[in-house]
Amino acid sequence: MTNDHTTDDTEPGTAEKDPGDWTTGDEPMTGPQRSYLETLLQEAGHGTAELDGLSKAAASRRIDELQEATGRGQ
Repeated sequence: MTNDHTTDDTEPGTAEKDPGDWTTGDEPMTGPQRSYLETLLQEAGHGTAELDGLSKAAASRRIDELQEATGRGQ
Protein backbone atom coordinates (compact mmCIF):
# COMPACT_ATOMS: atom_id res chain seq x y z
CA MET A 1 0.00 0.00 0.00
CA THR A 2 1.37 3.40 -0.91
CA ASN A 3 0.61 6.73 0.60
CA ASP A 4 -0.40 9.21 -2.07
CA HIS A 5 -0.39 12.05 0.41
CA THR A 6 2.74 14.12 0.68
CA THR A 7 3.63 16.51 3.43
CA ASP A 8 4.50 19.99 2.28
CA ASP A 9 5.26 22.53 4.99
CA THR A 10 4.89 25.50 2.66
CA GLU A 11 1.53 27.17 2.53
CA PRO A 12 0.06 27.89 -0.89
CA GLY A 13 0.19 31.53 -1.82
CA THR A 14 3.03 32.39 0.56
CA ALA A 15 5.86 32.20 -1.95
CA GLU A 16 8.35 34.97 -1.41
CA LYS A 17 8.25 37.60 -4.15
CA ASP A 18 10.97 40.02 -5.08
CA PRO A 19 9.94 43.38 -3.57
CA GLY A 20 10.71 44.97 -6.93
CA ASP A 21 7.80 42.98 -8.38
CA TRP A 22 5.24 44.11 -5.79
CA THR A 23 2.33 46.05 -7.25
CA THR A 24 2.36 48.31 -4.18
CA GLY A 25 6.15 48.42 -3.85
CA ASP A 26 6.35 52.08 -4.82
CA GLU A 27 3.98 53.16 -2.05
CA PRO A 28 5.45 54.63 1.15
CA MET A 29 6.62 52.06 3.70
CA THR A 30 4.11 50.96 6.30
CA GLY A 31 4.16 51.97 9.95
CA PRO A 32 5.23 48.49 11.09
CA GLN A 33 8.06 48.48 8.53
CA ARG A 34 9.30 51.84 9.81
CA SER A 35 9.14 50.72 13.43
CA TYR A 36 11.03 47.50 12.74
CA LEU A 37 13.61 49.34 10.64
CA GLU A 38 14.19 51.82 13.47
CA THR A 39 14.83 48.89 15.83
CA LEU A 40 17.18 47.15 13.40
CA LEU A 41 19.07 50.35 12.59
CA GLN A 42 19.55 51.08 16.28
CA GLU A 43 20.86 47.54 16.88
CA ALA A 44 23.22 47.90 13.92
CA GLY A 45 24.48 51.28 15.16
CA HIS A 46 23.01 53.32 12.31
CA GLY A 47 20.92 56.47 12.37
CA THR A 48 17.32 56.60 11.22
CA ALA A 49 17.74 59.50 8.76
CA GLU A 50 17.99 56.99 5.92
CA LEU A 51 14.34 56.03 6.46
CA ASP A 52 12.96 59.24 4.98
CA GLY A 53 11.16 58.56 1.72
CA LEU A 54 11.63 54.78 1.60
CA SER A 55 9.08 52.81 -0.39
CA LYS A 56 7.58 49.51 0.78
CA ALA A 57 9.90 47.59 -1.54
CA ALA A 58 13.03 49.51 -0.48
CA ALA A 59 12.10 49.10 3.19
CA SER A 60 11.67 45.36 2.72
CA ARG A 61 15.08 45.03 1.08
CA ARG A 62 16.69 47.12 3.85
CA ILE A 63 15.01 44.95 6.51
CA ASP A 64 16.49 41.86 4.86
CA GLU A 65 19.97 43.43 4.84
CA LEU A 66 19.76 44.54 8.46
CA GLN A 67 18.36 41.21 9.65
CA GLU A 68 21.40 39.52 8.16
CA ALA A 69 23.76 42.10 9.66
CA THR A 70 22.22 41.89 13.15
CA GLY A 71 21.56 38.15 13.19
CA ARG A 72 17.81 38.61 13.53
CA GLY A 73 17.10 36.95 10.21
CA GLN A 74 18.19 33.52 11.34
